[in-house]
Amino acid sequence: MRRRFDEENCAVAQSLEVLGDWWTLLLIREAFFGTRRFGDFQSVLGISKNVLSQRLDHLVEHEVFEKVDAGVHGPRFEYVLTPRGKDLATVLTALRQWGDRWVFGKGKEPLLVVDERTGERLPKVRILGDDGQPLPPSAFGFRLGPGATRETAARFAELWGSEQGAE
Repeated sequence: MRRRFDEENCAVAQSLEVLGDWWTLLLIREAFFGTRRFGDFQSVLGISKNVLSQRLDHLVEHEVFEKVDAGVHGPRFEYVLTPRGKDLATVLTALRQWGDRWVFGKGKEPLLVVDERTGERLPKVRILGDDGQPLPPSAFGFRLGPGATRETAARFAELWGSEQGAE
């Protein structure tokens, strides 16, 4: 049994409660490719019906997918990305780019993602500072946010030496 993170005061942990297994991310990837029907998800991924049903229900419950009736002659449901689901495009792009670089290697990318307007490859996803320049991870600092619990503040006070955080 996997550990649950639904009580943890951390956006990464809470996000993993929604997205934290490989089937979930692959379902979202397929939805970006245009897959919408249960049978199509099943056939392209080779996922069992019971696991697929559980994952789709979970994604609908967490408003990543919306289940819509697309039937003409009776109910026939499709799964479409909600705005919350579409907002994962950056996450999937960053993950794909990481895999292209570190798993496959330059020149061996299995899929190129391009800007439909220009045909050019998407630039590498980067975190930019206010000046528009890329920030390296060494420049990241952390501060307690407005949703931090006492437990979170205490944990980071131990790490950082104060409740305000450290650069």
